Order: sequence, then structure tokens, then C-alpha cells
Amino acid sequence: MRKIVNSTYLSLDGDIEKLDQWSFAYWSDDLERYANKLLFAADALLMGRETYENFASAWTVRAGTDAFADRMNAIEKYVVSSTLTGGAWGDTTVIPREGAVEAIAALKERPGGDVLMYGFGPVAKTLLAHGLLDEVHFWVHPVLAGGGSLAADGFQGRLRHVRTETLDTGVVVLTYAPASPE
Repeated sequence: MRKIVNSTYLSLDGDIEKLDQWSFAYWSDDLERYANKLLFAADALLMGRETYENFASAWTVRAGTDAFADRMNAIEKYVVSSTLTGGAWGDTTVIPREGAVEAIAALKERPGGDVLMYGFGPVAKTLLAHGLLDEVHFWVHPVLAGGGSLAADGFQGRLRHVRTETLDTGVVVLTYAPASPE
């Protein structure tokens, strides 16, 4: 069975949306190593429509620049959406929002590497609520961004700590797995 692994950058105050305003200052070879480890352990990406559209426009223009960009462009992609009917970014499969839990559960049952997600939006929250998310890697950046958004919608979920890795620029990657219900 495949694992679904989530990778989310956040500020100390929980911002996960304005990454372009604070995350790039913390990029380093150490962060690149960790990001590569996650991406190259996966053979599929899973995302919501907004992430898909943002990534498609950002990564297609980087084709050929480095191995990470080439992997992002080549890897199989699954996008959960109630509005998209197809995708133009490489090998993309659209999963209708209605029935997404069942489709993603079936995706986990297929042979292959990890399924990687970026960002902790509605799809990740749905997967956590249904016991389908196996790991969450929160990349906590040492910056106050001015407004948290991680759980601004009131979402709650219980996690258990798996490991912590401190990277050279002060970013701490906290890895969690779903906690057993009490």
C-alpha cells in the first residue's frame, strides 16, 4: 500500500498561503536535499485545483532547469476538483470532488511509491479526517508572517509526533502521523 505524504511550509504564526513573501529567504542546499528526498520517494502528486493551477504555471516554465523541476513536470498528477474536467500539465488525472475519498483510497491501494501532496488545504484536511493521510511534514520557518491560515477555517485534527529535523537555515521539519482516535 502506498503512503500519502503531505509537505507544507508554514510560518511560526501558521501562515501557509503567502509563501512567496517569506519562504525563499530560508532556501538552502539542506532544504533542497530534504525536498528532493520527499519528491523522489513519490511517483505521484495529489493536489486540489488551486494548488494544481499554481503549480502548473510555475513548474512548466522551469522545465529543463534542474532535476527537481523535471521531476515535478514528469510525475503523474491527480487533482481533486469539482470544476476541472481535464488537465494540461503532463500526465494529469482529475478526480471529481464527489467520490474523491473513495478514489483516493483506491489510489493508495495501487502499487507504487509515495503519493506526495503540497499544502494543507481542503484535500489534505479531508484525507486526514478519513484516515487516508499517512504523514504530514510541516516545514516551520522562523518567521512571523503576520497572519495564520493553517486552521483559520476551524479545522481540527489530532496528530502524533514521528520525528523532528532541524535544517541549516533554522527551518524545523516536524513530521506527524494521524493519532489513533481516543
